[in-house]
Amino acid sequence: MSDILKRIASTRVIVVLLAALLIFSAFNTYLIFAGIQSANRTNVVDYDYVLSVDGANYNLKDMLTGYVSMQSGDASVALNKALSQGKSVYLNPGFYILTNDVLVDNKLNAKIAGDDATIIGNGKKIVINGTDYTTSQYGLVSGLTLINATVHVENSLATTIQDCKFVNSTTGVEFANTNTWSEYNKVEDCHFQNIKEGIAFRSPVGNGTGSYASTQIEGCMFNLQDNSVGINVELLAELSDSQLQTVRFWMGENGHTNQTALKVDGSMYQTLLFGVVFESFTPDPVDIYAIDVGRTCNPAPTLDSGVSFLGNWTARIHDPYSIWLSSTNTVFSETNLSVAVGTGNQYGQNTTIQRRPLTIHDFKPKIEVVGNFADGQTVTVRIRIEYIDNSVSSPVIVAFTNATSTWLTDEQILSLFPSQNVIWAIILDAKTNAASIDATVKVSGYGTAG
Repeated sequence: MSDILKRIASTRVIVVLLAALLIFSAFNTYLIFAGIQSANRTNVVDYDYVLSVDGANYNLKDMLTGYVSMQSGDASVALNKALSQGKSVYLNPGFYILTNDVLVDNKLNAKIAGDDATIIGNGKKIVINGTDYTTSQYGLVSGLTLINATVHVENSLATTIQDCKFVNSTTGVEFANTNTWSEYNKVEDCHFQNIKEGIAFRSPVGNGTGSYASTQIEGCMFNLQDNSVGINVELLAELSDSQLQTVRFWMGENGHTNQTALKVDGSMYQTLLFGVVFESFTPDPVDIYAIDVGRTCNPAPTLDSGVSFLGNWTARIHDPYSIWLSSTNTVFSETNLSVAVGTGNQYGQNTTIQRRPLTIHDFKPKIEVVGNFADGQTVTVRIRIEYIDNSVSSPVIVAFTNATSTWLTDEQILSLFPSQNVIWAIILDAKTNAASIDATVKVSGYGTAG
């Protein structure tokens, strides 16, 4: 009899436990469905908070506890509360008014996202900031329309700004370095309309470096107005090893004066433009430039495939200071490049011709020796090619017994080329068999790089 009672008691315990689990599961499911219905547009269980507009008020829902707090008058209060206590907030459709900056300080994987949510910025900023790049990483701003507002990214790694529309802003997106750097950032599928400055890479200050390396700007559109810039790379800013891909600039629709798509006063070393279209609609452009290369630009970006300049321009590329321009099929020349001559039959220091970040397709050099020769004196010039795999070709040797000049023949140049490789640099050096030299060696020529 006692065994039967024990079995009945044990069964009752199991039933109670199962019932408790079912109740907990149902409650959890209710929270999930309630959250999804509240947000409508996304799986909000991925967010710490959901913010909704309720007349003149804002309702902030804690997705862990389900608690809803009401904030009146100003969305920046609710957003700052959510982002100080958590790291992600989703905005339901509606209009959100800012009277203060929204601060995201020292967060990893912070997210501010929405769908059909409009932020009325009143000149304020969403600030994603790190003490240095290690404390602010993988942030996301997505799916928002920002009117007169700026997304500011400072000392941060791999921040993504996507599917956003910036309207009537002084600056849409700005990157800044005040301590360490901001690299691997993305701006993708964003629209900049009637802005004074679309995307800005600021000059470094304090302990910041200039590096904004490996940034991607992709699938973005810019509608420019008078006295505006699409992308601005400031003095000492280094937008290097980066890409602008499938980007379009519309200019001259709203006015026809002082509009620049890409302004470069800093560096765009090894940055490539793919499928970038610059389109001007005005028949009478005044200071309308696709690319404006400033005095301190070092260097300009490299034009790759699918770059188009449509319509009328004051200049497609404004380059008043003769900064070197490059594309994947660039023509270049060298004039009177000095080659050191070593004495006592020992070669002097190498002189190198290169076109980094491009590689050289071909080069036709002329060697000129100027000055006086002693009796029996010979000057020997050696030409070699360094390939991209760090190997070096067998040399072509040209000997001079008097002052003269000569072009390398096609046969000599062909002997430098391998069956298949990529040319990284041309190496030249020279020597004389005498103990002293009263002559100089100069190299000139032309070639192509890409």
